[in-house]
Amino acid sequence: LQWNKRGQFNANKEISHSCSFCLRVPRLRVSVFYKFAVLRFPKLKKISNTTHFIGISKDAMINTGALAGRTVFVTGGSRGIGLGIALKCARDGAKIVLAAKTTEPHPKLPGTIYTAAEDVMAAGASDCLPCVVDVRDNQAIDNAVKQAVDKFGGIDVVINNASAISLTGTLQTDVKKFDLMNQVNGRATFFTTKACLPYLLKSKFQPHVLTLSPPISMRPQWLLHSAYTVAKYAMTMHTLGIAAEYSNISANCLWPRTGIATAAIEMLGGSDMMTRCRKVDIVSDSAYSILSSSVSGKCLVDETVLREAGVSDFDQYAIDPTKELMIDFFLDDEVSKIEKSSSASAEKGISSGEHDAYFESLNSKITQELKNDVNSLFNFNLTDGDAVKTYTVDLRKNPGGDKAGVTMIMPSDVFGKLVKGKVSATVAFMKGQLKIKGDMGKAMKLEKVFKAQMKK
Repeated sequence: LQWNKRGQFNANKEISHSCSFCLRVPRLRVSVFYKFAVLRFPKLKKISNTTHFIGISKDAMINTGALAGRTVFVTGGSRGIGLGIALKCARDGAKIVLAAKTTEPHPKLPGTIYTAAEDVMAAGASDCLPCVVDVRDNQAIDNAVKQAVDKFGGIDVVINNASAISLTGTLQTDVKKFDLMNQVNGRATFFTTKACLPYLLKSKFQPHVLTLSPPISMRPQWLLHSAYTVAKYAMTMHTLGIAAEYSNISANCLWPRTGIATAAIEMLGGSDMMTRCRKVDIVSDSAYSILSSSVSGKCLVDETVLREAGVSDFDQYAIDPTKELMIDFFLDDEVSKIEKSSSASAEKGISSGEHDAYFESLNSKITQELKNDVNSLFNFNLTDGDAVKTYTVDLRKNPGGDKAGVTMIMPSDVFGKLVKGKVSATVAFMKGQLKIKGDMGKAMKLEKVFKAQMKK
C-alpha cells in the first residue's frame, strides 16, 4: 500500500474493497488499519519489516490528526514548499486557505492555485479555499483573510511561505528587484500576519505563525547579496517579534539544512543541482512537527526538528542518496562543520601553470545552447600571494560590452582543486575561499560547465 502523489491510497482491489472504511481517515488510524490488514491478509506480515508501509519509512513524521479542524492560511501555496506544507496539513483534515497569484499555468513552473486546491482536497482536507493574492497588495491580503473567516469562522495557523529571490550584488540589483524582494519577503510577512492576528488571538486551538526564513547570521559570505539577505532576515525579525509580543501565539521560523528540490531550484541550477537536494517532504514534515507543538520564538532547521522528533532515516528525503547534499545558506553551524571536516587536503588539482590551457580548452567547447542557458560573462580572478591573474569565460547569448556579470575570486590552488572535483564550490564558498561578486544565481549555473569539462 502506498500514497500516490495526490495523497490517495493505492491498494489492490481486494484490500480496497475490504478496508474501504479506513481509506479516508487520518494517518492517526494507520496502526489500527495495519493490524486489521495483517489479520485479514497474512501475506502483508512477510513484507512489513522491509516495505515502506503507505509510502513512509518506519520513523517518518506520521500525521497524527493534531491539526484536524484547524484553518491554515498559506501564502505562496500553489507549488513547492508552500503546497507541500498545505498537503501535509490537509492529511489531518485541516481547512486550507491557499493565497497565491498563479491562476494560469506558467510556461516553466507547474501548478496554479486551482490545481493546488484539487490536490489539497484529494489529500484529505475538510475544505480548501483558493484565493488569488499578490502578497504585495495589502487589500488583496485583507480580502483573502476576510474570505477565509467568512467561510471557516477564523484562522488558526499562518504559513508565511511566499518569497522572492535574486542572488545579486549591489551593482546588479536594480530598484525593481530590490522592491520586489522587500515587498514579497519582509513586508508581506508583516502584513499577512497582522491581518490574521485578530483571529489567531481568538483561536480555540494553539495558534501558530510559521515563516520560511533563516536564522540571522552576520557572516560576510551571506552579505554578498545583501538585498536578498536583508529581505529574508526581515521575515525572521517580524516573526520573532510576534513571539516576543504575544506569549499565547507560537511564532517560529523554519529553514532547510539543504537545498530543496523545487521547480525554482531546477530553473536556477538545472538537474545537476536538483540531484543534490532533498524533497519538499522534509520541510513539510518538520513544519508539521512544529505546528503540533507549542514551541515559540525559535529559528529552527528542518533536519534538527525531525531528529529531535525521533526521525533518523534521512535518505528517504534525498533526491539521490548517493550525491553530496548542497548545504543551504545562512547556517553557521554547517559552515563550522565544513571548516572542521575539510581541513587542507593533501590532494592536488591542476597547477597554476595549467590554467591557461584549461581556460583555452573550456572556451573552445562552449556551445550556443550553453550560452542561451547561462547568458552571462564570467571573470575568474585567481590569486597567488599578491599576484592576480584574470581569465574570462564568455557565456553570453549575444556578446557585447566588457563588463563581467559575475566575478569569482579565489586562490589559484583552490581553483585547481575545484575543477578537478577535489573540492566543491559550495565548500569553497562556505569556507570563505571563494568570493562571488555579481549574480550568484548565474554563478551556480557555472558548476555544470566545469563538470562537463571534467568528463572530456
